[in-house]
Amino acid sequence: MAVAAGTSGAARAAGTAGTSGAARAAGRAPGPRETGAGTGAGPGRVRTGFERLAADGYAELAGQRIGVVTNPTGISADARHLVDVLHADERVDLVAVFGPEHGFRGTAQAGGSEGTSRDPATALPVYDTYDTSGQRLADVFTAAGVDTVLFDIQDVGARFYTYIWTLYDCMRAAALAGKAVVVLDRPNPVGGRRASGPVLERPYASFVGREPIALAHGMTVAELARLFNGRFLNDRPVRLRTVAMTGWRRESFFGETGLPWVPPSPNMPTPDTALVYAGTCLFEGTNLSEGRGTTTPFEVVGAQGVDRRWAQAADALGLPGVWFRETYFTPAFSKHAGRPCGGVRLIVHDRAAFDPVRAGIGLLVTARRTWSGFAWRPDHWIDRLTGSDRVRRLVDAGAGVEEIAGDWAAGLARFEAARGEYLLYR
Repeated sequence: MAVAAGTSGAARAAGTAGTSGAARAAGRAPGPRETGAGTGAGPGRVRTGFERLAADGYAELAGQRIGVVTNPTGISADARHLVDVLHADERVDLVAVFGPEHGFRGTAQAGGSEGTSRDPATALPVYDTYDTSGQRLADVFTAAGVDTVLFDIQDVGARFYTYIWTLYDCMRAAALAGKAVVVLDRPNPVGGRRASGPVLERPYASFVGREPIALAHGMTVAELARLFNGRFLNDRPVRLRTVAMTGWRRESFFGETGLPWVPPSPNMPTPDTALVYAGTCLFEGTNLSEGRGTTTPFEVVGAQGVDRRWAQAADALGLPGVWFRETYFTPAFSKHAGRPCGGVRLIVHDRAAFDPVRAGIGLLVTARRTWSGFAWRPDHWIDRLTGSDRVRRLVDAGAGVEEIAGDWAAGLARFEAARGEYLLYR
């Protein structure tokens, strides 16, 4: 699709999506005229990449056999699923669906998928791509008979949320298979003013972080796709086209977009969950519950035997934008299932000032100081989540929040400078 109004058919056929060949080759972000950034939608109304694709009559997909990577968040302006919309439109040759973690219809819990099946609504084959990458995934694309892989999934802005690495794996596999990739953009629900937290070190790469980006990356999926192609896949870049949004600005939170929220995974029920997730998901690397199995996952953390001293110590840190309140809960599943837990509830009172990663570090530091039962997971999963062993070692050494944040500051500054080349919005 032409990302800027008035892009010629010739430009579309060349795969430019309104971006100059020189800008693409250099990996630079196109200017506002090329991207349509900040135009057309008006206050409080964001138009997603899918809406813009549809408005252009699916010209970006013309003459191609399409396979779509999506989940329940891939919806139209009137909340219909894009697979149903595309399948019903004779202008699109949709031949396959690819399901990520949690599955195409979103029924699986963390670390699971729905398997390969046939979609009962459209009779399309649905391929399970979770934990599949490289040549294996390239072979799936070849077997599915697609020319172009279309990606449309709502992200939440944290490095360890796996959908962005599904995108990365699809881009690498598509390049191996000789396929093109089209990424339809959606908002980063926690805004994109800045990145935050430690940058991954390569020895700690996994499916919760393939490449060196910040823990809270502050980018949209289309911007990440551009960064991946320009920085990390430059040995074999994919034929990439992105369809930008209109009306989204970097300071916008999800509630300001005018879009409906569809939970992108079973434990991401609201935009408020996404707001704290980059910090409290770090508790997956400990023996404390991160709130899975409650109605407010990631907004509460705790364990059996924790008392009010933890909330008091965390609140005494005076971290901007958030209060820490003593709370009690009983998870229905996951860690400490069926057992009453004491812990902390995060109450974000100033979203613009709040830094979820610092909040998460503050909670780790004070949990270790106030609860004698605190322990890391034996497999040191925390190192995968933070991107190195440095946070764990600093917490164990008794370091405070500012010392730990200071340790990652230089790497974060380098990432901020690098990501600037690939941003699409002001």
